[in-house]
Amino acid sequence: MKPKLLLLCVGAWLCWSCNDQCKETRVVRRVSNVTYSLMELRTQVKSESPRTLEQPGKMYVKGKYLYVNEIKKGIHIIDNGNPASPKFVAFINIPGNGDIAVRDNILYADSFCDLVSIDIADPAAPKEVGRVKSVFKTGLFDGGGWSLNESVGAINDQNVEWIEETVKVSCEDNVPPTSWWGGVIWMMADRASFSSGASASPQSSGASNGQAGSMARFALDRNFLYAVSQTQMHLFKIDKPAQPVDFTTINLGWGIETIFPYGNKLFIGSSTGMFIYDNTNPAEPKQLSNFQHGRACDPVVVHEDIAYVTLRTGTACAGSQNQLDLVDVSNPAAPQLIKSYQMENPHGVSIDFPTLYLCEGEHGLKVFDVKDKFLVDRNQLAHFKDMHAYDVISLGKTLLLIGEDGFYQYDSSNPKDLKMLSKIPVGKAM
Repeated sequence: MKPKLLLLCVGAWLCWSCNDQCKETRVVRRVSNVTYSLMELRTQVKSESPRTLEQPGKMYVKGKYLYVNEIKKGIHIIDNGNPASPKFVAFINIPGNGDIAVRDNILYADSFCDLVSIDIADPAAPKEVGRVKSVFKTGLFDGGGWSLNESVGAINDQNVEWIEETVKVSCEDNVPPTSWWGGVIWMMADRASFSSGASASPQSSGASNGQAGSMARFALDRNFLYAVSQTQMHLFKIDKPAQPVDFTTINLGWGIETIFPYGNKLFIGSSTGMFIYDNTNPAEPKQLSNFQHGRACDPVVVHEDIAYVTLRTGTACAGSQNQLDLVDVSNPAAPQLIKSYQMENPHGVSIDFPTLYLCEGEHGLKVFDVKDKFLVDRNQLAHFKDMHAYDVISLGKTLLLIGEDGFYQYDSSNPKDLKMLSKIPVGKAM
């Protein structure tokens, strides 16, 4: 009997083992470390021939020109004089770039640890004219972190690849695939260490600024450029635009994501809340309040006394909130929640009151009439699902939109029925 019992036990164990092995497809984050010489990096900012979009980041518009960030590589300059037929003019090679802001004919961009000023008076032949060295100490690009090693003059960087692989797992473990995405998910960057500068109501003492979307980490106000990192706000004095000067740094706390200037206020989005700063004296912003929420990414735009805040979950954001919050900021020292509206996975947002454009990532673009702040969900004008929508800029009758699959322009004369004017897909130059 014992041999038979042993045989039965072995058979049962083998059967259990076979049934316990399942196949699972996972997206795995693979990181490779690389070191760059600062001495070499600082020789590489230069104008090059136009190239195709490969991994578009943030967008910026000034006059008839568009500036589209190629994550970690540089900036495309696009002549948009005819929105139906945009033309690539040049590419500015800028290693470690994720940010853009433009004042008159000077473009400001980050290059890993440095702030670079570039003369774009001739868009076909941009040239570096100034640089503030070693001002940013750390950053993130698509989940890979970089840091400045001042002692040896180097950038320690991480290149990230997302690879789909099929593995054998225990059928009873039920491990969520996302738990394999590189460890602590909420520490990953959404797209880049900085984003392009936006200004809803720029104050520039007669100078001319450009405009960007709600994912901004650069902002211009009078004679200052503001740049928020993950923990700080850097102030650069630009009374001599081609020669920015590192002015001061303000500690903000952890998880800072975006900055949106409006009137004499700075609205700063973080992974835990929205900070409001009084910017009456642009050389010395003063914190007025902190509107707190659960952990989530939260771009902010403002119109009159209402801030529109999108909260989302995902690989970079953690938390469990996917919603649009309307916040009363009529008393900026004590902001109050008006109402929260559930969304799918909201990203960038732009307002041309009373029309609000809200990006939903892979779920497309939603358009709302927000005249009645308590009935926004009932006044959805349209939902365009045939696009990936990451960030958006409303220019009144024209809408600019960028996503993982490319750059779109629409005639938005009728927000209920957007008409595509042009699209620059990833992998193609026009």
